[in-house]
Amino acid sequence: MTFQDHFSAIAVAYAEFRPRYPAALFDVLAAAAPARRQAWDCATGNGQAAEGLAVHFEHVVATDASPQQIASATVHPRIMYAVARAESSGLVSDSIDLVTVAQALHWLDRPAFFAEAARVLVPNGVLAVCCYGLVEIEPAIDEAVRSYYANTVGPYWPGGRALVEDGYRSIEFPFAEFATAPLAFERRMTLAQFGGYVRTWSATQRFVAALGFDPVPALERDFEAHWGHAGTARTLRWPLSLRTGRKRG
Repeated sequence: MTFQDHFSAIAVAYAEFRPRYPAALFDVLAAAAPARRQAWDCATGNGQAAEGLAVHFEHVVATDASPQQIASATVHPRIMYAVARAESSGLVSDSIDLVTVAQALHWLDRPAFFAEAARVLVPNGVLAVCCYGLVEIEPAIDEAVRSYYANTVGPYWPGGRALVEDGYRSIEFPFAEFATAPLAFERRMTLAQFGGYVRTWSATQRFVAALGFDPVPALERDFEAHWGHAGTARTLRWPLSLRTGRKRG
């Protein structure tokens, strides 16, 4: 399967504007792992999830197929970054207590990745995959965002996006699944920062490449009356979908 590279060209913006995952997520995952020696964050991007794992694990291996994303990652003494494909991590078999994929499973060759995760996990090791859908701000703004998502850039979403929309529930998950409590996370953003975040969407990038202009200013105008002063920071909320399972056998 060809590497679907939607974010290398915007790696710096991705690091600046994408939201950080909640500490509660990593508390849950660390508690479920059979030990806290080593975690692998696959398709790490700029290391947003890897940083959260490093609070709990002695060593975190964070890989991504994009050299540009790895180059923009935050340096941390417990994190080793490497350029590697999801299906060929280079990790030792039976060496990883927890494997995570945050907001990226829909881009991967899933059967090949699942086989690689099973290979590197220790007995009873945990695989956790998570994604987040549309941001929630307030009803009037949310309506404009939904229209932008479905109508303005809707035709430019890659096919895997539908899997995010259903919270990965339709994906075959060949691990011994167990339930976790619902989670969400928040970030304060100004209007300009929110526009920066929307520009990191793969559909926005594909829209610009196809049509040659940036659709985000029009979106910002649609709800600037509801936002207040452009420099005002608003609270944005993303519901988080999480699937967790243990290595079988």
